[in-house]
Amino acid sequence: MGQTQSEGETEVTLQNIQELYRKFASECPSGNLHLHEFKRIFGINSSSTEEEVAYMENVFRSFDTNRDGHIDFMEYVAAVHLVLRGKLEDKLRWSFKVYDRDGNGCLDKQEVKHIVTIISKLKRQSNPGDTVNIEEICERIFELVDKNNDSRISLEEFIEGAEKDPWVMEQLKLDIGPCGWFMEQQEKKP
Repeated sequence: MGQTQSEGETEVTLQNIQELYRKFASECPSGNLHLHEFKRIFGINSSSTEEEVAYMENVFRSFDTNRDGHIDFMEYVAAVHLVLRGKLEDKLRWSFKVYDRDGNGCLDKQEVKHIVTIISKLKRQSNPGDTVNIEEICERIFELVDKNNDSRISLEEFIEGAEKDPWVMEQLKLDIGPCGWFMEQQEKKP
């Protein structure tokens, strides 16, 4: 779910939605997508790292908009729409929601540190030579984004900071790859 616009240009048709529903119903006969099924879809298993598991749990929580412990079909469609057609600002709002673990509408340093740690560990899996200083990254994010210096980042500060500074965008970029998974699923026929 990277915040790039190129993925957002994919068209989702009524036929795609009907196909999505058919697949959703076959994968989730109860009509609900539970956390363990969500993790399986995104390849999280017993060999996954603690960071990958935590990351997917945060993503799942962000899509479970009514906080009932599962994703129903409407929440699923909203998530797919965000992945495939969402505007940059919508994706940033979603990212903020993933990061805001306590749901208070602001990001504190611990929340930013937590997600930057997860993202950097996930990035290091594809580039093992990369080393980063999480504390320095967090401090720099707060210097660039926390405009009123209250040690909290509001949604508005987050969006403005990510849109204006490519480095901030790169540090905060969520990219779980569901667009590719969705398109792959569309090509599979029963």
